[in-house]
Amino acid sequence: MRLLGSFLIYTTLSLSLSAENWPAWRGPNGDGTSLEPRPPIKWSPTDNIAWKTALPGKGHSSPIIWEDTVLLTSFLPESNERVLLCFDRRTGANVWQRTVLEAPPESIHRLNSRASGTPTTDGTRVFVTFLRPTGDEVVAPNVSSNRLITAGRMVVAAYSLTGERLWVTEPGDFVSAHGYNACPVLYEDLVIINGDHDGDAYIVALEQDTGAERWRIARENKTRSYVTPIIRKIAGRTQMVLSGSHSVVSYNPDNGSAIWNIDGPTEQFVASMVDNGEYFFVTGGYPERHLLAIRPDGTGNVTDSHIAWRTKRGAGYVPSPIVVGPYLLLVADSGIASCFDAKSGKRHWMERLPGGHSASPISAAGKVYFVSDRGITTILQPNAEYTVLAQNELGERVSASPAISQRNLFIRGERHLFCIGPSPESTDD
Repeated sequence: MRLLGSFLIYTTLSLSLSAENWPAWRGPNGDGTSLEPRPPIKWSPTDNIAWKTALPGKGHSSPIIWEDTVLLTSFLPESNERVLLCFDRRTGANVWQRTVLEAPPESIHRLNSRASGTPTTDGTRVFVTFLRPTGDEVVAPNVSSNRLITAGRMVVAAYSLTGERLWVTEPGDFVSAHGYNACPVLYEDLVIINGDHDGDAYIVALEQDTGAERWRIARENKTRSYVTPIIRKIAGRTQMVLSGSHSVVSYNPDNGSAIWNIDGPTEQFVASMVDNGEYFFVTGGYPERHLLAIRPDGTGNVTDSHIAWRTKRGAGYVPSPIVVGPYLLLVADSGIASCFDAKSGKRHWMERLPGGHSASPISAAGKVYFVSDRGITTILQPNAEYTVLAQNELGERVSASPAISQRNLFIRGERHLFCIGPSPESTDD
């Protein structure tokens, strides 16, 4: 009996140590990767669904998970409220709902929503951002046809995990015919927000405790993009890197000073960047699609010196790429998926997945999950050969990227939040 007790304690500790929170857009590393050892493999609308919860309103933000708390945002069209929602991870029960702001709806692109920014948490506080329309109509800049759109102000707020509002601030203006989408990024004692838009664009760093501004970067090209920065210690420096506004730029996240930049390679970007410890990878955008591998050890303008490899064929616009081992994988918005050798840029394969894709892929236990707009998840084994492990239908359309935590997969559908798994074959410990 003592041996059995010791074994159970060891097993419980092992599982708790391997379980991982998903605290932000694209998870704990900001790149879609997770250390979860046994993610769900098979499900259907009726099988292996731990729970599903009806969601109020509409939104494309992804769920984030901290221990037994699930958080996401939504827009309630009946009351024009932008809300932060909290659910119990174990049951799906709605624990609390807070109105961050109430204002008329802003102009958006047909593929956007009024609650697209994924919140982030440090386990004590949760940070969230929306757009507050000011009521002013302006001629839409940087579009092919003249039309009036709503101008607005960025709103950033902090809440406790029990739903108490800690602070709220409006760091700047924002105007875009495509609407708003920003995901807060935490660094040291800062929360950093990308404010690329078609006006006096900026990136701003706020103090997590108070919301006070620490630094601000002027984005010179004043062009909308919706990229969430990633922060890495690479090439001997801490770098905050993002594409957008006619450029790819590396900044020092301590003070916002520029380290290096690349011109273009196109105008607008949505997909976040990733890295493999040796290169940064960027895919985008509009009006041209490019996929680049960039050496991170440069200074100043490195357009002509630090692009390791480049291709246009198969590049995505909205879905972000992912790196698993030696492989770089991505899916274009059309559903064409590709696998590259990350170091050389050699394409191993190109295959069509079912339906179009807006969500960014995630990975766990060496498997990659691609969720289509039709709610079909294709699970691939990264390999030089195209290897499909499973394809699972959810029965509901999906625009949000998935999350994984504590052996469960979380997918926000058009009407419900789903908690999947763990798969039966993953429960034998």
